[in-house]
Amino acid sequence: MVESILQAHGLWEAVDPETGKAVKVKKNLMASAFVFQTLPEDILLQVAKHKDAKDVWEALHVRYLGAERVQKARLQTLRTELEMLKMKEGNTIDEFPGKVSEIASKFKNLGSSLEDKIVVRKLLNSIPKKFLQIVASIKQYSEIEDMSLEEVVGRLKTYEERIKVLDKDDNDQAFIVKRGMGRENQAW
Repeated sequence: MVESILQAHGLWEAVDPETGKAVKVKKNLMASAFVFQTLPEDILLQVAKHKDAKDVWEALHVRYLGAERVQKARLQTLRTELEMLKMKEGNTIDEFPGKVSEIASKFKNLGSSLEDKIVVRKLLNSIPKKFLQIVASIKQYSEIEDMSLEEVVGRLKTYEERIKVLDKDDNDQAFIVKRGMGRENQAW
């Protein structure tokens, strides 16, 4: 998020070690100020000793992403978490993709990425049996390699809403039949 703000203000070159450009003092100060404004006080006190925006950014990078070995371990933990994630019978389609997206976001925060096709496959392979028909249909008639998470969630959400309507109709019918049976028994 801070990176986006710095880019929007034309200040990213002050922290990007790849540019190799000499950064004007004013841009460096503005970039540092933007970064400092986003930090909690305890973290701010730890990185305030750095004068250049690039040094502040690198200190934060090491603090939050850790050394390369630590970063790899965190990514492996996230992979395991993703593999073990299953949608429970009581979860809705709105809840579960949020959990998958959260893990994908954590991957991104660690400087890695999770391809859409992996996230889509995980979602389709992790939902309860009541979605078996729509999952089979999606896998059979769609190119899941090219589908976005949003598209799959939309299809699953539509199916879930349809199931709810049908279940409600079935429950209403059962109630009417049961209620009618009670009256007939009273007449006897």
